[in-house]
Amino acid sequence: MTAQALRSGKRREIRDELTGWLFAAPWTVGFLIFTALPMLASAAISVMDWNFISTPKFVGLANWQKALADDPLVLQSLRVTTLFAMTSVPLQAVFSLFIALLLNQPIRGLRFFRTVFYLPSVVSGVALAMLYRWLLSPDMGLINYALAQIGIDGPAWLLDPDWALPALVLTTLWGIGGMIIIYLAALQGVPTELYEAAEVDGARAWDKLRAITIPMISPAVFFQVTMGLIAAFQQFVSAQVLTQGGPNNATLFSVLYLYRVAFQQFRMGFAAAIAWLLFFFILAVTAILFKLGGVWVYYEGMME
Repeated sequence: MTAQALRSGKRREIRDELTGWLFAAPWTVGFLIFTALPMLASAAISVMDWNFISTPKFVGLANWQKALADDPLVLQSLRVTTLFAMTSVPLQAVFSLFIALLLNQPIRGLRFFRTVFYLPSVVSGVALAMLYRWLLSPDMGLINYALAQIGIDGPAWLLDPDWALPALVLTTLWGIGGMIIIYLAALQGVPTELYEAAEVDGARAWDKLRAITIPMISPAVFFQVTMGLIAAFQQFVSAQVLTQGGPNNATLFSVLYLYRVAFQQFRMGFAAAIAWLLFFFILAVTAILFKLGGVWVYYEGMME
């Protein structure tokens, strides 16, 4: 190969690399400006005492110490958020899978039913929260009215510390349309010959679900659970609109408390410390999920 051919190949390689970076530039610039730089700024603010008006004052790890040990509402909000995430996400995952299994059957009007179940997921969070407020009203709510028709006195829901968080968990089932779509895609990717072979062996519907369907769609389940937990730990709208964190801090989510500290009390350094504490907590939970995922998630070709 001549020196000219080598130089031509090198120029082509450099041109291709520059083209790749050029196409990636919009995302890269957006990530640096809107994600990386704000994260670095919040890390710097977390060691400052700043109220938006005065000059930031360096206080070291005082905000972190307050978040970890001195403010009981930080741990209370983290406990409430964890309980919400650990109950709502499995419930969503199971319920959406059940609906997806039904919508994967060859029935008449299938497109209509799929559209009906997906539509609620595109409604804005505030609009849904207002709907929930009406449904869960202890006096005029549709849910308590339906319970009264069968002789059951419904709870106060959002006004009762024992029922407020379970009520918010139940509201998350309204927007599972996206999860249903992902499950449907996974279900339609399961090879039909596996079911045919199982039927020849006399497997029942439950046996096929347990031994074929669940293992084959386990990557989708893992994705849904992981993304669902990350989103649940950042829950804000429903609590802010419906309960404002009450009653008795029963629905005080971490992001809601962070919002109060930052934009109502103007303690930006303390709020930044809470944000980073929540970030590390979510990171730890996600790492545990990935560690456990290696045990039960099956990927095609992994045995080759």
